[in-house]
Amino acid sequence: MKIAVIDDYQDAFRTLRCYAKLKGHEVLVYNDTEKDPARLAERLKDAEAVILTQARSAFPRVLIERLPKLRLISQTGRSTGHIDIAACTEHGVVVSAAGFATPHPTAELTWGLILAALRHIPYEAQRLREGHWQSTVGICVRGKTLGIYAYGRIGSLVAHVGRGFGARVLCWGRDGSLARAKEAGYEVAESRKAFFTDSDIVSLHLPLNSETRGIVTGEDLARMNPTALIVNTSRAGIIAEHALVEALKAGRPGFAAVDVFEDEPVIGAAHPLLEMDNVVATPHLGYVERENYEIYYGIVIDQILAYASGDPINLLNPAAVGKK
Repeated sequence: MKIAVIDDYQDAFRTLRCYAKLKGHEVLVYNDTEKDPARLAERLKDAEAVILTQARSAFPRVLIERLPKLRLISQTGRSTGHIDIAACTEHGVVVSAAGFATPHPTAELTWGLILAALRHIPYEAQRLREGHWQSTVGICVRGKTLGIYAYGRIGSLVAHVGRGFGARVLCWGRDGSLARAKEAGYEVAESRKAFFTDSDIVSLHLPLNSETRGIVTGEDLARMNPTALIVNTSRAGIIAEHALVEALKAGRPGFAAVDVFEDEPVIGAAHPLLEMDNVVATPHLGYVERENYEIYYGIVIDQILAYASGDPINLLNPAAVGKK
């Protein structure tokens, strides 16, 4: 099969152990992102299968209709809100998607961001290179209140580390999340208002869907203290549009650490958060870890090989099978 891999920013795909399983197939890898559907269609015009990494690129109807040779989309993970499944089915494009990778890389990055923000690590490292010595006074996690919004696979790991550091861990979220937090011995906030008011650090760990989009509002952020930090390694859309920038300008909370943006990739530092001195930001690195990639892409490759053998797996639209 002719296979196209798009949005491989680091050119990592061909360095993975699982890549060898595609021997005998024609693989073309693109390292940049093409957002214009017409130009992306031209790029993918000969592809029979496309590998998508997370939601890095949208696959709307207008693009699918321009790809008559496309037979399979193999997606990392289960999130497919960026793909028009109905259009794929109509045009005989099979969509295979399955599996979760390990939560540990994102939990680790969350703590990297927390510590980087509280101890001013990026700033101090840069100042040292510029010839200066000690410019700020940091803040310790011990004795602070760590707010975990959604005690799930990632949130639970972040909470456990917070407990180890000596923080008071305070949880908020849906009933199931709070039940798991209580069972693990963590405190649950009396109310949503108390959660944001009492937390020195708020860490968000919700999936993005129609129910959670904009769930953290400007009013929530305004309740946070001027010394508080909000951390988002989940999805930017969880926070109401423009609310974080406005809240940081108003000084409540005083600081933010983010790994996610509304429209990715962010090129040329073209985002207001990147202009703010009270923000530590990284380019969506949460899941970007080598063994995690082996898991994600290993499943993706297995999906391609299964399709090529005539026995597709992890189908989201079985009605598309056999249309091409």
